Amino acid sequence: MHQFKELLIWKKSRLFCSKIYSITATFPNEEKFGIINQLRRASVSIPSNIAEGSSRNSNKDFARFLEIAIGSAYEVETQLLISSDLGFINESNAIELINMLEEITKMTSRFRATLL
Repeated sequence: MHQFKELLIWKKSRLFCSKIYSITATFPNEEKFGIINQLRRASVSIPSNIAEGSSRNSNKDFARFLEIAIGSAYEVETQLLISSDLGFINESNAIELINMLEEITKMTSRFRATLL
């Protein structure tokens, strides 16, 4: 079992999630139950799956949860691009968040590979 609070991928994904909450607070109010909700839920899923997977008894199980976290990261990236297309987020913020997300995804993929 891993201590998720000590994992850099968990720390970075938690910070990323906070940034998503901050940026989506500026989105149009009518998106509260649309893209805002989708972005927030998917971003919360990243550190949550890392934490949940760390409690599993086998590395194979943990690796599966990391795979789910990576899937959530790709979902968030898509939603950020759509948000940019719709003008809800400016290009520089979108690039910054996507770069953070890519770093988290790469780190998670590398860590996952060590478990298999």
